[in-house]
Amino acid sequence: MYKYDDYDHALVRERVAQFRNQTERFLKGELTDEEFRPLRLQNGLYIQRHAPMLRVAIPYGLLGAKQLHRLADISAKYDRNYAHFTTRQNIQYNWPTLESIPDILAELAEVEMHAIQTSGNCIRNTTSDPFAGIAKDEFVDPRPFCELIRQWSTFHPEFAHLPRKFKIAVNGAAVDRAAVQVHDIGVNLTRNTAGEVVAQVLAGGGLGRTPVIGSVIKNDLPWQELLTYIEAVMRVYNRYGRRDNLYKARIKILVRAIGPEEFAKQVEEEWQHIKGGGSVIPQKEFDRVSSFFTAPAYTKFSAEEVAKTAEHNKNLRAQHVGFDRWLIRNAREHRQPGYVAISISLKRPGIAPGDANTEEMHLIADLAEQYSFGELRVTHEQNFVLSDVAEQDLFELWSTLKEHNLAMPNIGLVSDMIACPGGDFCSLANAKSIPIALGIQEAVDNLDYQFDLGDLSLNISGCINSCGHHHIGNIGILGVDKNGEEWYQVTLGGRQGNDASIGKVIGKSFYAEDVPGVVVKLLEVFVRERHEDELFIDTLDRIGADPFKDHVYANKEAA
Repeated sequence: MYKYDDYDHALVRERVAQFRNQTERFLKGELTDEEFRPLRLQNGLYIQRHAPMLRVAIPYGLLGAKQLHRLADISAKYDRNYAHFTTRQNIQYNWPTLESIPDILAELAEVEMHAIQTSGNCIRNTTSDPFAGIAKDEFVDPRPFCELIRQWSTFHPEFAHLPRKFKIAVNGAAVDRAAVQVHDIGVNLTRNTAGEVVAQVLAGGGLGRTPVIGSVIKNDLPWQELLTYIEAVMRVYNRYGRRDNLYKARIKILVRAIGPEEFAKQVEEEWQHIKGGGSVIPQKEFDRVSSFFTAPAYTKFSAEEVAKTAEHNKNLRAQHVGFDRWLIRNAREHRQPGYVAISISLKRPGIAPGDANTEEMHLIADLAEQYSFGELRVTHEQNFVLSDVAEQDLFELWSTLKEHNLAMPNIGLVSDMIACPGGDFCSLANAKSIPIALGIQEAVDNLDYQFDLGDLSLNISGCINSCGHHHIGNIGILGVDKNGEEWYQVTLGGRQGNDASIGKVIGKSFYAEDVPGVVVKLLEVFVRERHEDELFIDTLDRIGADPFKDHVYANKEAA
């Protein structure tokens, strides 16, 4: 993973010192709330419903064990012994005091972490495939490009005050695991017939109040010009994006208003002025950054050793049903023979999705050091990944996770739901998300049932900002306010990936206590109507939403 150089260290240290001074001035009354607000947002600090919330960047979801240990220590020292991992591969602390924020930032700087540009109208944390560098379907490792985007965009003076927040995602594999179609800019890296790395660029995607699938505006862009082209996109948006209406300020509104073709034309015209200029990626710099993302010192297992380990694990799987199920759902094929990537689910009954306590974070960091070369990733689905686990260590790893309630074999199942913190914490939320998630967990708390249902995404957002990505869940749940009461709207048919789509509302909204039962009824229709081995989304595509609606609303009073 990337290591800070002297410039990085100096930049982050200076930002910590600057914000410490700003915080002290605010606490002394020398800065007003209005004056302090943009300063704290530039450092990832929000004022939430009950306390400040600090959002810390985990660039493209990549973490070292030492960094996770420090995040755990911070949760114990400055928070309430837990933290929340988000759909943007970041971490949030929900209970720090304002006075402690500069000290937290100083401790983060010691392990090459920060909260810079995790909020505000700027370019936010660039996200990517949590299996980057190890996936068998990968064309190009996106991590060096993500790092170059991070360095280019951090404190970029031209884009420090955009019309609205701006999000970029980069994918380098055949399967899109970075959700590039629902980002302000999405980048697909591939290789042309000559074997050269080129990029496809999408613009105007996003969720929130107006969910939109992004449009392709450029194909076959030489990798050296990736930053110049993104700069051209940013300039067009910065120039013409609306600043008079908060709800119409995202780039998706601009692209939609003038049309993707016209937007691409304007970007191309801007790009002609700057391509080949100062933001071109030099080969030397690309090589320097790429050198931090080389493969670890894998053991070179022979074919015979791999086969022997597979047979041993097969016997263990026959003896331990839990181990078998865990491998089926939580293990992913690796490009290196004898290794797999293991997902650690943060979706346990009775625990808010994406939350991990201090003890769990320390344990996972220890396991990363022991079994995964000291590296792990945070996923869009609010889980962890140990990216490089030798197959011979799988049973031992599972046994340890099981002992600590971290071996939930539910990756991709209905209980592996995405949920934002919602009204329990967020001052923007219309309704609570966590109780809804816990209620659904309880309603479907049967692993045999969940396994039979197969892959099924269920996403929950507490407001229209869609931090829980409800629009692209096979089942989406959105909290809405009606005359001061919390209600929940249900959508069907969303999906992410290569064929991303936006879910559609099925009808009138529901009381909170009714939502788990509504989900169960949707699943009942699926079980009744599915063809053999058909997934929920495939059944929905085949029969349409009407049978689901009819069953949900039969004898049901909704508003």
